[in-house]
Amino acid sequence: MKKILITLLLFVNFGFWANSQLKADDIGKIILHLYVPDKVILTKDAKESLVMALNRIANNKGIISSEANSRFIITASVSIATKDIIAGPPQLIAESIELNLFIGDAIKNIIFSNTQIILKGVGTNENKALINAMNAVNPKSSLIESFLEDSKNKIISYYNTHCDQMIKQANLLAKQEKFNEAIYSLSMVPDACTDCYSKSLNAISNIYQRKVNAECKVKFNKAKAIWASGENSANAEKAGNIISTISPMSSCQQEVSSFITEINNKLKADEQAKWQFKMKQYADNIAMEKENIKNAAEQAKRDDEYREKQAARNAISQEKQEARNHELENTRINAFKEVAVEYAKNQPKEVYYSNIYWK
Repeated sequence: MKKILITLLLFVNFGFWANSQLKADDIGKIILHLYVPDKVILTKDAKESLVMALNRIANNKGIISSEANSRFIITASVSIATKDIIAGPPQLIAESIELNLFIGDAIKNIIFSNTQIILKGVGTNENKALINAMNAVNPKSSLIESFLEDSKNKIISYYNTHCDQMIKQANLLAKQEKFNEAIYSLSMVPDACTDCYSKSLNAISNIYQRKVNAECKVKFNKAKAIWASGENSANAEKAGNIISTISPMSSCQQEVSSFITEINNKLKADEQAKWQFKMKQYADNIAMEKENIKNAAEQAKRDDEYREKQAARNAISQEKQEARNHELENTRINAFKEVAVEYAKNQPKEVYYSNIYWK
């Protein structure tokens, strides 16, 4: 295959993307950054068709295309193999297109897998023929599925090989109190990497707890400073607004509860109603969090009881534990996902690559 040179001294334009924003349900999947370099000289409409084709290809077999992970990319080169004119009326142009697909590590400049697809398109002009050809891409073809499976296996191998290093780096970020970045980085580990995914979840759990504890300390100190500046209803409301953002999972709940009682006792009777309403909302949030965990455990227990009627006694113990762990883990993981998704939203929508040379 001919050499493909991609020297990227440019920014990726995400305007062509479809569904590129990271969603909570995407976490746990293999994420490919969809990229079409400027060297692919196409009209705007044809480039949009190419991007849509790459999107269809990428969103298969537990893989998604998203701007969330810029390390692993899916990209393509396009060349016209043949062009024929079909006599009219109307006169038509038939083109045979070579679409070369690549998936690889853009940071280390390594191709994981590549393949070539021959496409045919017909249109009243070259651009329409090219668009017609791009629209004919079948992501379910055996050639594309084999291409994706090969890439998927190599990406999984990458995560498994570098797992301990990634966790170590995330813990270093956490020490610098870059908790969201640490959680986000480990959230990129796909669940297909069974051992690494499990290790990453454990690391995220510890980092998340450190995050909410650190945030509680900062917010609590700020609320106390406001109250100390003047023990009145206005400052009570300001302090309450801050307290209401403290995670129910933080370790400083006892101190916060004592502080709430202190403010409540010092407010005049006619000032207490508004304050008590705000704090009731905060207490309800805590109660809801506890209720969610309780419900998850109770649901797991009900599932266990059902399974006990359907399965042999020697299998119940393991199923029981797995069901309970699954429900409780889902409650915990949802909190992590929210952090990762929010962090992804705040990242630059442009990615810079340089000096990528692929053969």
